[in-house]
Amino acid sequence: MIEKAMTSADVEFVTTLHGDEPVAFHVLLQPRGDQADRLLRAIDDIALGELDEAVREHETPEGEDARSVGRQALDVSVTALRASGSVADGRLVEDHPLDALKAMVAEVGADEVIVLTDPHYVEEFFHRDWASRARHRVGVPVLKLFSHSKA
Repeated sequence: MIEKAMTSADVEFVTTLHGDEPVAFHVLLQPRGDQADRLLRAIDDIALGELDEAVREHETPEGEDARSVGRQALDVSVTALRASGSVADGRLVEDHPLDALKAMVAEVGADEVIVLTDPHYVEEFFHRDWASRARHRVGVPVLKLFSHSKA
């Protein structure tokens, strides 16, 4: 599960986690404008010392604009995973992301879930971030990784 386009460093990181073991990636992305409250994102920006980002949170696309940006980020990520030699496909999440994640785990018989995210301090403190919540829902190990750069 990702929340933005994967960087080349992210792709290298996740594709090397299991050494030479064959791995297939089934990527889920929920458009950012739909996934978190603007205030919580602004608090995270402030906690990271990114005051300029906090001020611009109102510019985050929402609705159909967020889906378009999300589709592009998903396509870039799946293409990058495939270019690294991995088997990969992806889906844009339209409804609740944890329901979609649980369904995908069951559908593909996933052995583990990787949640690749930026730090979300408020949600993490209260264990309301995607990875913490997924650990109680999907029935397989959940690994939370932090993205290598802001996008």
